[in-house]
Amino acid sequence: MNVQPSPRISQPALFISHGAPTLALETEGEYAGALRAFCAALPPPRALVVFSGHFQEPAPIRITSGARPPLLYDFGGFPEEMYRIRYDAPGDPELASEIRVLLDRAGIGAALDPGRPWDHGAWVPLRLAFPDARVPVVEVSIPSGASPEKLLQVGTALAPLREKNVLVIGSGGIVHNLRRVSHSSTSARVEPWAVEFDRWVADRLAAMEVEPLLSYASLAPNAVLAVPTPEHFDPLFVVLGTRNESDRAVPIYEGFQYGTLSLRSFALQRG
Repeated sequence: MNVQPSPRISQPALFISHGAPTLALETEGEYAGALRAFCAALPPPRALVVFSGHFQEPAPIRITSGARPPLLYDFGGFPEEMYRIRYDAPGDPELASEIRVLLDRAGIGAALDPGRPWDHGAWVPLRLAFPDARVPVVEVSIPSGASPEKLLQVGTALAPLREKNVLVIGSGGIVHNLRRVSHSSTSARVEPWAVEFDRWVADRLAAMEVEPLLSYASLAPNAVLAVPTPEHFDPLFVVLGTRNESDRAVPIYEGFQYGTLSLRSFALQRG
C-alpha cells in the first residue's frame, strides 16, 4: 500500500492589537469574538510564533525555548484579577531551535532563551484568539532600534514557517499613544488624528503598498502622535516581511478603545 505524504498546510500571518492589558478580561467582547472566530476558521496550526512590542532586546534576537514558559505581568495599577490570569499553553523547544537556524542562515544573530516568560503583548491577545491554550507558543524578540527594513528581513527569514503550518503573529498597535488616552471609557470619542493615521495605514495595507509603510514616520499623517515610540508599530514590519506575491491584507477587526488605542487587526492571506 502506498502511503501518501501529509499535505503541506499554509498559514497566514497575523497582525493583532493587544490594546490595554485589561483586554484580557474582555473574553466575551466584540474584539475577542472577532479574533476567536477568525482563528477558529483556520487550519489548526502546529504552533504560534509571536513578536510582541513588549519584547524588544539588543542583538542577538532572543527566542523563548522553555517547555512551559511562565507569564510576565509587565504592568502595574490594574485590578488584582489581572495578576491571577493563566495561559498555560506549552512552549516548543524544537521549533525554537528551528527559528534560530533560519535566522542564522539569514545572517541574523539569534539565541535560545529557556528562562524567558511570555509578556502581556503575547498572552493577552492569545488568550482571546486561542482561549483553550493548547497550541504551542514561541515568542521571539524584536531587535531594539532596528529599522523597518531590518524588521522586514527578520520576517522574510521566518516566512518558510508559514508553509509548515506555523502561524506567525505580530502583536502591537497601529495607533498606540498612552499619553493621550481617555481614561473615562473604553468607548471614548476617537481622536481625529488617530482615525486619520489608522486609515492611512489601512489603505496602504489594502493596496499592499509596503514602501510607503516603511517611510510612515515621514509620509503618514500625524505619525508623531500615532506612533510616539515605535515598539508597538514594529511588529507590523515583521509580519509584512513574511508576505508572498499572492498575499492580500484581510481585515479581522477595526476599532479603537480609550480614544487613542487602535485595535485594527488583519491577516496576510493568499488571495
